[in-house]
Amino acid sequence: MVRVLISPSYGSPETRRHWADTVERQVDFTQSRCDSLLAVDQRAQLRILHPEGQARFWGAAPAHDRKFTDVITGDVVLFTGQNQVRAIGEVGAIFRNRALADLLWPPKADGTSWHTIYSLVDLVPADIPYDELNAAIGYKPAHNFPGQMVLRGDRARSVLEDFMITPSGEEPPAIDPTGRDTDPVRIAALEELRTNRTGYRRSRRLIVVDRREARLVREYRDFLAVRGLTARRFFCPSGISDMYVEAAGEAEVIEAKSAAGHSHVRQALAQLLDYAPHSPSPARLLTALFPELPEREDVELLHRYGIDCVHRESSGGFHRLPASSERRALMREVWSGKPPVPAAG
Repeated sequence: MVRVLISPSYGSPETRRHWADTVERQVDFTQSRCDSLLAVDQRAQLRILHPEGQARFWGAAPAHDRKFTDVITGDVVLFTGQNQVRAIGEVGAIFRNRALADLLWPPKADGTSWHTIYSLVDLVPADIPYDELNAAIGYKPAHNFPGQMVLRGDRARSVLEDFMITPSGEEPPAIDPTGRDTDPVRIAALEELRTNRTGYRRSRRLIVVDRREARLVREYRDFLAVRGLTARRFFCPSGISDMYVEAAGEAEVIEAKSAAGHSHVRQALAQLLDYAPHSPSPARLLTALFPELPEREDVELLHRYGIDCVHRESSGGFHRLPASSERRALMREVWSGKPPVPAAG
């Protein structure tokens, strides 16, 4: 299970200077001043993860050694400051090296050195307020994250799920050179998989969904759970579905959007048609989920392709505008992705 680090990064002037020096700017660790301080295994680890010879770095003081005992490459770090998560990263190389730490972050004369160092294989801007983060962890709303934390188990899972964060280890299945899927379709419970395929800000590996979209998915998941329905997702060659529900013998594929404008409706339409052929069970319903009611013409666009529209109501509930059963029936062959059967004769 991926661990989640919570690391203050904007408190004191010293911390802000460290951020500017080694996170906002990449460090060339191949220069002699850094390279000469690296152990052989540390140098090898960095070169494998950062072949370009540059990386962003952060770290921790010896007081946090016990917290960092099991932190490894691929764990997620939330950088906090100014009452919000300001960036989300993925841990790359991690090791202890006091001499390099003192070079990167010179301590005050009477200050404490850092000696745990980790590089970041990815860094994505974020804007998650503390109250939402506290709710995900189960803390009181006023908690302000004064020091380093490492979340494990259910707490880490809750953060990753609620904010739809997917580290590189949860990438969609690869496709081999012959064009065949190495893992065609795999279903995952929501707690196993924390992202959707669009509406996210992405660097090379880490995926972080827009928090408005993540909140909408969380609310609709809870709405379904009250009605006895379990939302899951599936990996497929097209990516990762937002939500997948099986009920009363029918499979439903759901795509959520952070807004209800025309461009978002078109995105939802395209993604649903992309995912539908890979549905673990034949898709009987395709549904686009929005935070408010789209324009009438956009609802009609979805209905033209047999796709239902669900939107959040001001009361906090959700309302479904279904496509006609005739249009759904007509489009199911298209959804399946199977070529039409030629007419006899």
